[in-house]
Amino acid sequence: MFSIMSGKKGPRFCDGLTRRDALQVGAMGVGGLTLGELLRAEGKSGTGSSHKSLINIHLAGGPSHLDMWDLNPGAPRAFRGEFEPIPTNVPGLDICEHFPMLAHSGDKFSVIRSLTGSISDHSDYPTQTGFSRSNLQGLGGRPSIGTVAAKLQGSSGTGAPPFIGYNGAYTGFLSSVYKPYRPQGGELKLNKTMTAGRLQSRTDLLVGLDRLRRDVDHTGHMLALDAYTQQAVDIVTSGRVADALDMNTEDPKVRERYGNDGKMFLTARRLIEAGVRVVGFNWGSWDTHSNNFNHLRGQLPRLDRALHSLLDDLHARGMEKDVTVVVWGEFGRTPRVNGNKGGRDHWTQLAGCFLAGGGMKNGQAIGTSSRNGERAIKRPVHILEVFSTLYHNLGIDVRTTTITDPAGRPQYLTDGREPIWELI
Repeated sequence: MFSIMSGKKGPRFCDGLTRRDALQVGAMGVGGLTLGELLRAEGKSGTGSSHKSLINIHLAGGPSHLDMWDLNPGAPRAFRGEFEPIPTNVPGLDICEHFPMLAHSGDKFSVIRSLTGSISDHSDYPTQTGFSRSNLQGLGGRPSIGTVAAKLQGSSGTGAPPFIGYNGAYTGFLSSVYKPYRPQGGELKLNKTMTAGRLQSRTDLLVGLDRLRRDVDHTGHMLALDAYTQQAVDIVTSGRVADALDMNTEDPKVRERYGNDGKMFLTARRLIEAGVRVVGFNWGSWDTHSNNFNHLRGQLPRLDRALHSLLDDLHARGMEKDVTVVVWGEFGRTPRVNGNKGGRDHWTQLAGCFLAGGGMKNGQAIGTSSRNGERAIKRPVHILEVFSTLYHNLGIDVRTTTITDPAGRPQYLTDGREPIWELI
């Protein structure tokens, strides 16, 4: 059988819930339906011959945008905090002093300083769907962007699943067949006793049994598994996902550049190269109600190192036009530093967002916040505009594309929001 290693428990947020950066996988044998169902992609491929893809990085807990992308040195001390801005290699684009490596790559990314529409939901649901949980709740809720890509675009044809997620699995009103595949490490290759021929024989047997099951099924709900079981086998026999997850095949110097805390950034790049369309993962702990600045002093340099290495690799490998990187959280933090040992609390009125790659016009800061960082005063950007941009970069036209919900009604992906024109 195929071995999958379980993940470690993630940090606890202020709501007391435990988040997991990695979740357990269901049955992985050929007889299990999880991997096979994942591959039932019915949609059309809109990306042509290129492999458009997305790396969606969720900073779990709500990152302090005012201490990362939108520092306000002119604000009173009670608001501006303890960090200073530094210039990047793009005039006028300043970021936090604890991002010295990214400062040399300002031309490779853009920051949004006026993000609105944040949702008071302590999870990665907002950064995967763009909607609140109440939206279409009676029909199952909104699907994540990875789930939508799996349905509309399916596999890239490399044997890799279209969507790999190490965080929440939000299929919404779509079928669970479009949920993300969640590797836990270990191997996805044939063991010494299982040859490709033996595996194919077992697959043929299961297909035959499935036909018998369909013959006696009078409900109409039994889905054919023939092609999807075969695709599940193809993932294993191709070995591309297994190779991407095996860090022993990566240059040690490259692993060193990313650092131990940057392993997921490197893994995401390797999975995209293996043919995955969307990779999502949570990184770090950002629920800083107390000790905000000391916590960030330890965390921001690690993010700086990993993210800078990812951008450098995408450019060095000629992937920057096809791979979009987005880094954000569920909401921002309060402009006023609280009295709880220098912390910042939840703030949904304004947040920040980091975008790179995707063939976008990078090297700019979009939007302006008020002097103390309470609200957007120039070019507010709604969270769904970001999603429209991400869909656009994947080759999906949000202006014309709809998905039919269980009630038979067509649903637009971003409620009519256009992509961010400054980037497209």
